[in-house]
Amino acid sequence: MPVADLRDRRKKKKKSGSHAKELANSLHQTGSHPRGGGVVGRRPHPSTRLLRLDSMMMMTTMKRQDVGLLRVFVLLAGLCALCSLASASRRWDTSAGHRSHRRAGHMSLHRHRPRAGKEGQVLHRSKRGWVWNQFFVIEEYTGPDPVLVGRLHSDVDSGDGNIKYILSGEGAGTTFVIDDKTGNIHATKTLDREQQAQYTLTAQAVARDTNKPLEPPSEFIVKVQDINDNPPEFLHGPYYARVPEMSNVGTSVIQVTATDADDPTYGNSARLVYSILQGQPYFSVEPQTGIIRTALPNMDREARQEYDVVIQAKDMGGHMGGLSGTTEVKISLTDVNDNPPKFPQSVYSMSVSEDKVEGEEVGRLKAKDPDMGDNGLVNYRLTDGDGLGMFDLTTDSETREAVIKLKKRVDFETKRSYTLKVEGFNLHVDPQYLAWGPYKDEATIKISVEDADEPPVFVAPSYTFEVEENAPEGTQVGRVHAKDTDVANNPVRYMIPRYTDVEQFFSINAEDGMITTTRPLDRETQAWHNISVSATEIGGHHQDTKVRVNIKVKDKNDNAPEFATNNEVLMCENVVPGKVIETISAVDKDEMGHRQHFIFSLAPDVAHNHNFSLKDNRDSTANIYVLRKGFSRLTQDVYFLPIEINDNGLPSMSSTNTLTIRVCSCDSKDIILSCNVEPYVLPAGLSTGALIAILACIVILLAIVVLFVALRRQKKEPLIVFEEEDIRENIITYDDEGGGEEDTEAFDIATLQNPDGANGFLPRKDIKPELQFPLRPGVGRPAANSVDVDDFIKTRIAEADSDPTAPPYDSIQIYGYEGRGSLAGSLSSLESVTTESDLDYDYLQSWGPRFKKLADLYGTKDCCINDADDGEDS
Repeated sequence: MPVADLRDRRKKKKKSGSHAKELANSLHQTGSHPRGGGVVGRRPHPSTRLLRLDSMMMMTTMKRQDVGLLRVFVLLAGLCALCSLASASRRWDTSAGHRSHRRAGHMSLHRHRPRAGKEGQVLHRSKRGWVWNQFFVIEEYTGPDPVLVGRLHSDVDSGDGNIKYILSGEGAGTTFVIDDKTGNIHATKTLDREQQAQYTLTAQAVARDTNKPLEPPSEFIVKVQDINDNPPEFLHGPYYARVPEMSNVGTSVIQVTATDADDPTYGNSARLVYSILQGQPYFSVEPQTGIIRTALPNMDREARQEYDVVIQAKDMGGHMGGLSGTTEVKISLTDVNDNPPKFPQSVYSMSVSEDKVEGEEVGRLKAKDPDMGDNGLVNYRLTDGDGLGMFDLTTDSETREAVIKLKKRVDFETKRSYTLKVEGFNLHVDPQYLAWGPYKDEATIKISVEDADEPPVFVAPSYTFEVEENAPEGTQVGRVHAKDTDVANNPVRYMIPRYTDVEQFFSINAEDGMITTTRPLDRETQAWHNISVSATEIGGHHQDTKVRVNIKVKDKNDNAPEFATNNEVLMCENVVPGKVIETISAVDKDEMGHRQHFIFSLAPDVAHNHNFSLKDNRDSTANIYVLRKGFSRLTQDVYFLPIEINDNGLPSMSSTNTLTIRVCSCDSKDIILSCNVEPYVLPAGLSTGALIAILACIVILLAIVVLFVALRRQKKEPLIVFEEEDIRENIITYDDEGGGEEDTEAFDIATLQNPDGANGFLPRKDIKPELQFPLRPGVGRPAANSVDVDDFIKTRIAEADSDPTAPPYDSIQIYGYEGRGSLAGSLSSLESVTTESDLDYDYLQSWGPRFKKLADLYGTKDCCINDADDGEDS
């Protein structure tokens, strides 16, 4: 656009308003658009100011609700820029000597280097291109057309279309496109500054036909200008905080922080202001820092412990139209010891039975403290009262209750009520709240004693009596006494439990408690008797109590003394006369008095012996001396020395004990070598080697005998040789009865007749008989064809009984049925009864006792039949 046209347009727009004039003045003074970027290098040419303003007018995008305001602003800014451009053009023409013919909105890609001159030399300014490096685009543009970012123009471009503009770099061809003829750059996509704040691009002018660069490539930046499109966010919410109860106003609780993704360096889009939406009037928040503080004094945890506070962060400095975000803060009041313990009641009543034992619980009480943890711990102690010596107090670690326990047993008949004062106090007291004290409370406990049916009580806790040893039966030992402490004062009966006096040495009078002996007692057998006496209340609940009775048996001198040890005294053969060979002592089962001692002396029958003597040392010991020398164990190896011992008691008891002295062989130093008697001539015997040889021979002979017997057993033949079958040596079982004369396979009884037995002996077929036993005289043998079966069987039995070498010849024959056509007829006695038979059975009488039953049966039958026939005839 010619500069003259710009002057005319400036004159026509003078009446646009004061706001446009002020904006134009600011543009004229700074040389830049309020939202534009700076330039690098020298002061820009006036025409480039117009270009930059035009480019900004084309790329300015706002939200749809600001489109109207934007249009007014762009119109006013353009008018002011035209005025400043006309003025600058006149200055440019005067100083440079020529006029600029660039069109508004074009950016030159041609650069000139300034010439350097010497100091003081006047340099004339030459024509050169504008140095530029950045464009601006507002983010989040939602218009229907692409946004014009700017326009590129080269000084060598004459407008004939021979120059082609090329764009490369970040987003070139996708986000940003360029018109290769006009050099206009457009943004085809909506840009988001929070994703990418700027893009670096490179522009170059080349010849359209040859693609030869006409100018060097020039790099520039497209910056995405921020708008307020992101609300504040609390990245660490929700928050949890604690503050002690009863805190002063203004106590810091927690600081919350919000972040805004908008550009903090441009405008108020990221300028945040905090406010509290929920939580008044207990808390407040600082608008700039987000620190939450207490707003009320004396907030009590026991009244309310938790608070829900909502904090808001708003951008645009909190002004209308700004975006906001909220977060929740949960604030808990922590406990402090601001409450003293308190008993629910000032007086407590308890009771205890008089039959309770020490340590049993009487009752419990508890002071309440609403504080928590250590601040709420209450300890207890007894401070006053007439029951301090009878009762004790402990604290239950789990329930934190004061436990009253019995320290001593109470007695209803002695005292029936007690009073105690209990104090409950805090161990951990906060000095800050001492003025709210005191942190303790006191209560009174009244304990009443209840009457109980108690067992009798012995006057003494235990009894000790003495009784003489060997005292006669019925001797009184001592008396025990018990009484009923109850108001009824019932009588008491006594008894000795048998398990304490198993052998029943004592008895007791059930009425008065007198203990007597049942037999004489021996102190040496049992010096002490420990029994129990039971006292039972009559007429009550039959409760009983026991007491220990210790009975000592007093000693009586009724046992004679004796040697302390019964060991033999060893004496050397070469002992010298006058040497002490032994010092003897004595013991007595009876108790020895203070001045009582044993008296030793030789028995009267050896008092004048020539071998040994005794000397009493008067200290209950005595020495034995040797009177001569020349002892020989070959002559006499043992000497017996009777010694009398007297205990000097009342009455005096004495006994005679024999001391055994053995003569031994010793060396020259009186060391005993041997005390056994050795004969002069040893009996002839065998050496150890000879005995071992004899035993070895005996073992070898025994082994040979055992081996021989084993070999004979392995080679021994069986007793029965089955060279040929001999039916007499087997038990043959038949399942059927012979078929009579026609049955050739039937068993022939003649086979039982041993033809070899006619010679007088039965030979063994398995071994050769060593001895032959002749038949006993007087035993007849039937003929071979004899039918006397009884004699035949008896003969075979006699032969078997008398000949141990003969095998058994008995056979068992079983007949299952009768054959047909047999001349002998049936042997069945059942069929014989119903069959008309002319057989005569009288011969059965001669078969002996074995066939007597059969003979009587058939003989009786015939007899009966004959009798019947005779009766009929008659």
